[in-house]
Amino acid sequence: MNYRHMETQAWQVLDRAHYLHPFTDHASLRQAGSRVAVRGEGVYVWDTEGDRIIDGLSGLGCVNIGYGRPELVKAAADQMQALSFCQSFFNTTHPSAVLLAEKLSQILPEGLNHVFFQSSGSEANETAVRAVRRYWDLAGKPERRVIIAREAAYHGSTHMAASLSGIPPMYGAGGDIPLPSVTHIKTAYQYRNGPGMDPEEFGILAASWLEERILEIGPDKVAAFFAEPAQSAGGALCPPMSYWPEIQRICKKYDILLVVDEVVCGFGRTGKWFGSFYYGIQPDIMQLGKGITSGYLPLSACILSDRVADLLIEEGGEWAHGFTYSGHPSCCAVALENIRIMEEENIVENAEKELIPYFRAKLETFVGHPLIGDVRSVGLMGGLEIVKNRVTREAYPYEAKIGYHCSGEALKRGLAFRANGDTMSLMPPLIITRQELDTVFEIAREALDATAVAFGVA
Repeated sequence: MNYRHMETQAWQVLDRAHYLHPFTDHASLRQAGSRVAVRGEGVYVWDTEGDRIIDGLSGLGCVNIGYGRPELVKAAADQMQALSFCQSFFNTTHPSAVLLAEKLSQILPEGLNHVFFQSSGSEANETAVRAVRRYWDLAGKPERRVIIAREAAYHGSTHMAASLSGIPPMYGAGGDIPLPSVTHIKTAYQYRNGPGMDPEEFGILAASWLEERILEIGPDKVAAFFAEPAQSAGGALCPPMSYWPEIQRICKKYDILLVVDEVVCGFGRTGKWFGSFYYGIQPDIMQLGKGITSGYLPLSACILSDRVADLLIEEGGEWAHGFTYSGHPSCCAVALENIRIMEEENIVENAEKELIPYFRAKLETFVGHPLIGDVRSVGLMGGLEIVKNRVTREAYPYEAKIGYHCSGEALKRGLAFRANGDTMSLMPPLIITRQELDTVFEIAREALDATAVAFGVA
């Protein structure tokens, strides 16, 4: 479709009149107007103004193999022609869902063999909570109700998923959030929670906060610990390698289910197929999304370990939970083709070998920038934390919105550069080249320099 330059304002009028955006101040949006994206190819997105934006965010950490892959379009179209919809209720199945469930069980950590499909990460986390609750009821321990999650975590926007998320501004969106059965502990955010410590010692300390909370609540009342391998929404909060082994030891000690949210880290973000491989995690339950289809169609999955699934299947009777679009044929077909492409083109392995060391080295060049207090990354997920005072680590007041200013400076120069609070985040597609990374970091530096000038920082 051909979009003319003169159409932008008309699109913005319609947008502000009818379309409510997620996580948006709509009063401000009405003043500024939306950027209207119309086309994507590779790592680039074009808008109605004809401007080309290099997507430093993979959409929202999901477009892992880039935009415009005709194979995924064909997979969706072929499936729609053959079978456009199939419900999975009433003892009914279809090949795409069965084959995808089988494929996932082959590439996931050992023991994760039972797959339940949804359409979003929020729904996958809701399903995980339902499975945790049902498991302990069937195990004869219904008093195990409390779920422990972490500050600054993001697990979704539905009622329970927002409660799991450790982001207080989300709690004002309505609905008695967080729910009383959810409690949060500090996360492995060394720049704020353990400055000056040896990283390995800090990892042990950060894990100990879980044990402290378990003992405070009472081990017989704790059902599960929910966590991402590394946290994206908090601004690339990457735990030391000592953290996860200690977390697993604690969960095993108190027989608490370990629920690992891989919605962002899954499908190559860390340089391994799953963040659980990178950190050596063996989950009881795992949630997937985003990169499962590279964002081409909405699909998520909640994977149950044999320990959990066997009890639900053998003792649980009817699993009274599900969605109209659970295992949607076209979404599953696209996911299968996406995984095939990633395997055939060695996309994850190439990212680990060729891109991630280069990405990390480029990030490190920002150490010493007058605005940057901390530089951190895991795989192709990095964060540059803006601070007011690099010595005291003092942050800018929320009202300054310096991160948003920097994001705007980057966007007008042609880079999608996300502000997670005052941490500038990058999560480029796994198919980005070194030359394209050069462009990403060149614009990022220009944006930070311009922001420093605007805020009077030498």
